[in-house]
Amino acid sequence: MGLLWIPVLGSLMLVEILWTLPIDKDQQRLEDVELAEDYLKRFYSLNLGDHRPPVRSVRSASTMEEKIQEMQNFFGLKETGNMDPHTLNVMKEARCGVPDVDNFAFYPNRPKWKNHIITYTIARYTPDMKKEDVEKSVRSALKMWSDATPLKFIKINHRKADIVFSFSRRTHGDFFPFDGPGGVLAHAFMPGMGMGGDVHFDEDETWTAGTQGYSLLSVAAHELGHSLGLTHSRDPSAIMYPNYRHQSNAKYSLSNDDVRGIQTLYGRPNKKMETQVASKKCDPTFPQLFDAVTLIENEICFFKNRHMWMRTTRTTYWNRLTQGHITTYLPSISSQIDAAYDIPAKGVAYIFTGHKYWVVEQLKMKSRAGSIYEYGFSSRVRRVDAAVHVSEYGKTMFFVGEFYYRYDEHNRRMDPGFPRLIRNDWSGVPRRVDAAFKLQGSIFLLCGTKSYQYDFRQKQVVNVIPGKSWLGC
Repeated sequence: MGLLWIPVLGSLMLVEILWTLPIDKDQQRLEDVELAEDYLKRFYSLNLGDHRPPVRSVRSASTMEEKIQEMQNFFGLKETGNMDPHTLNVMKEARCGVPDVDNFAFYPNRPKWKNHIITYTIARYTPDMKKEDVEKSVRSALKMWSDATPLKFIKINHRKADIVFSFSRRTHGDFFPFDGPGGVLAHAFMPGMGMGGDVHFDEDETWTAGTQGYSLLSVAAHELGHSLGLTHSRDPSAIMYPNYRHQSNAKYSLSNDDVRGIQTLYGRPNKKMETQVASKKCDPTFPQLFDAVTLIENEICFFKNRHMWMRTTRTTYWNRLTQGHITTYLPSISSQIDAAYDIPAKGVAYIFTGHKYWVVEQLKMKSRAGSIYEYGFSSRVRRVDAAVHVSEYGKTMFFVGEFYYRYDEHNRRMDPGFPRLIRNDWSGVPRRVDAAFKLQGSIFLLCGTKSYQYDFRQKQVVNVIPGKSWLGC
């Protein structure tokens, strides 16, 4: 009979911790406490010690609070030490299985590959995708890192490769079992012998090269960062940010933070990335997908990766095009730009990078930063895809995935009834918007390789042109 008391005692001890944990207003649910404990143990080295009462309750509460604060600090959340809704939502997001705190102490001197030629193989494929699509996604992920470094990746057909990719379920022989659908998507090992550099994907997830499921390109690019020697980044726009983010495959690229990290280990490539981007702007094979567009000081600014082009709005100089690195013209912004909009009456532009926004009044001048949650977004929105301000109505439209929000600039709050589906209200516009701006009475929505001229009064598309036409191609 004594054995029957073990589960009861375990539950009572969790309840005891529950009552001693800091809380905001409402009593936290038992499952939230268990989720937080498991999350902090896995990613922040939480150690609650033994289970002997009564010491554990007070000590555990203090330790939990410290680890919650550490996690909140990493993700740029308010450091309350409480399991508030924002914190719990972040904990519930799909993510990489590698811890956020540097626990690679058993790897001496921040490891990296000694040779610049690295071999790889795919040992086990997923049935979710065609074999050629898996290989294409892996190649694209490798190219992101090789473009930023002197590294060269060569595919071979045996397990003696430096980096071995494979798809597995649950326990799969590396002491880090997967947890089923959701949660941890994949993990990788730092450079080294044996399993060093290998990448494992959770086969219980649905993998895709499109929009349904988890993007193999996105996750592979992230895990490869670990395979090359990088730990997690706090920058939400970085490939090495631990939580999953989905966007069009053409939009995945290294942030400045990723580039600085990988070049610290391996140095710069033979050709500068920004030169490659600039020279290929009119190449038919170059995915002319803008990250953001806005007007600053009579210049239409187009952003792609860490590069920008500027086209003047002055009629006499319309064909004049200036280009350069983003930090040259926006010195405060080092991350990849996700979205932007301008308010001509105020003479300012708002630039969005991850969960931050920047107020830009002049090019080549420092900008002040704020949080996107000041606009009223829920904690589930980690980034904005596109934004545009319609001065006639005093409203700003934010596009996030297949939805859009409407923000009242005068009252400084989101309009009720939003978000709404883009396809329901924007006739003729694709379901996802990559960039947007307003010019001469029309809204221009850039989706994929096309630019849609939208008449917001008639609520319809009136013209469609290639997106790269804006760069004189």
